[in-house]
Amino acid sequence: MLRQALGGAVALAGGAASAAELGRSLVVVYPELGDPFRQVFSTIIEGIEEKLGGAVTAFAMASNANPAQIVEDVRKRDAKVLIGLGRGGMRIAAALADELAVLVGCVVSVQESEARSFPVHTLAPDPALLLTRLKRLRPATRRVHLVYDPKLNAWLVKLAREAARAEGLELLAQEAADQAEALRAYSQLLASADPARDAVWLPQDPTTVDDNVVLTLVLKEGWNRNIAVFSSHLGHVKRGALFSLYPDNHELGRSLAASALRLASNPKSGAAGVLPLRQARAAINIRTAAHLGLDIASVQSGFDLVYPSS
Repeated sequence: MLRQALGGAVALAGGAASAAELGRSLVVVYPELGDPFRQVFSTIIEGIEEKLGGAVTAFAMASNANPAQIVEDVRKRDAKVLIGLGRGGMRIAAALADELAVLVGCVVSVQESEARSFPVHTLAPDPALLLTRLKRLRPATRRVHLVYDPKLNAWLVKLAREAARAEGLELLAQEAADQAEALRAYSQLLASADPARDAVWLPQDPTTVDDNVVLTLVLKEGWNRNIAVFSSHLGHVKRGALFSLYPDNHELGRSLAASALRLASNPKSGAAGVLPLRQARAAINIRTAAHLGLDIASVQSGFDLVYPSS
């Protein structure tokens, strides 16, 4: 079943007329999950509403919901724009892409073929933000190693090459089709990496970054050889990665609302494709930073989360 949440479509007080109009004709669809995911979606929707100046129609999809019925319920709302959050929201967006303006947010990983009809805002941090922070922490870094599944992250590597050039870095990206191939690639690059010049980047890639075998190997060897390992996944910082970026959910909501406004006024303005996360906060592991010889007092002030916390 489809459960309405977080208020209904109401006339907006204040804000630009275009925002008020959009608020009355915008629907947000997201999966009904327990915390902390429920709170994530709630905060994103709060950001959307703040940007538009009032409440929007938001529906939480139960796990047993019938997608066809959800599509019909959205049609009955006479929506002009749909924001789908998470994988569940993306399925509804795909079903309605030929009928109204749609965009998707809060998706961890997606194949480019799934984003041919509408923009998909992923939770993969923008490579430019990651590499800028890496150079700030370790200015001597010259090369960044990345192992990735081309079916999931070819789009990200394109952006990463541009960002690396801008930072004076060489990106050494290796493709891997499965975990065994990824393990071989990591083992070889860690054995030959220069601790003074090289860093390893762990992307959001379920094929190449298994949280047990691969992550354990990379963090252990990185620690033993004093190689900086940074990640696109917040949880890896708790495990020992040097730093990561993670979503600022409220700002992500505001950004999605801004994209929806552009789509509403000009449907061709929202080019289809996969987009990185730019509304990000930063986390650092100060134990790892100290092990790598970084000045803790000078670096931790620029981060929103610090591990270990005590």
